[in-house]
Amino acid sequence: MNSSLYEQRDGFLHAGELTRGPWDAQAQHGGPPAAILLRAFEAAADDDGLRFVRVTYELVRPVPIGALRAETSLVRPGRRVQLFEGSLSTADGVEVLRARALRVAPAPVPAGGLAGPPAGPDGFRPQPFLIAQSPTFPGDGMEVRFAAGSYLEPGPATAWLRLRVPLVAGEETSPLQRLATAADFPNGIANELPFSEFVFINPDLTVYVEREPRGEWICVDARMRVVEGGGAVAEAVLYDLDGRVGRAIQSLYVARRAAT
Repeated sequence: MNSSLYEQRDGFLHAGELTRGPWDAQAQHGGPPAAILLRAFEAAADDDGLRFVRVTYELVRPVPIGALRAETSLVRPGRRVQLFEGSLSTADGVEVLRARALRVAPAPVPAGGLAGPPAGPDGFRPQPFLIAQSPTFPGDGMEVRFAAGSYLEPGPATAWLRLRVPLVAGEETSPLQRLATAADFPNGIANELPFSEFVFINPDLTVYVEREPRGEWICVDARMRVVEGGGAVAEAVLYDLDGRVGRAIQSLYVARRAAT
């Protein structure tokens, strides 16, 4: 099994099997490629004091397990507000993920105290992922400890997550990259519908960053809402061990699984 989610060689980022998602054996979970594109945004940003406050992703196609290339550009420069655009493409040049990242100057004003986090991960045990196929990102690339709810319980859930391996071999995973890997989990842990009967795939993800997280653990306090004949949304408040750090929102495509 790979000792990282990606390896960088020959000008590409090569995704290993630890990035695999729950819907397609050949496609990645949304968390790892979201973190890879955020890594590219971080590399493109100057050390000018501005902070990332929002990243919005559009999953244009399933992200394959294999070679990928990340590209970014600064489309709105500024001393107080900046906007980046980026995309992730296959080795053949097919775009699979695109994103916009917003940076703003930090607020120079006093504010209220941090919202306290839920009960920490030490009192809970890791829970195996539902999908038998292995390896997968939720089951093997990420450690998941439920503080409330579970994969088998419909309804809201709260879980602590941490990466088991580095995002990219030979690199230290940044705090924002860790946040991005966890932010794509709301629909997976707070499902209102059983995995065995339905798919609920998110074609987008928006992450709001109130402050940069600290430490390896990210808590996802998640809920899903499905409206018959309408739409579906999953959302979560994100915490580290010190308190609230941001928010994640996903639109969902919901359908019954095909009969086998």
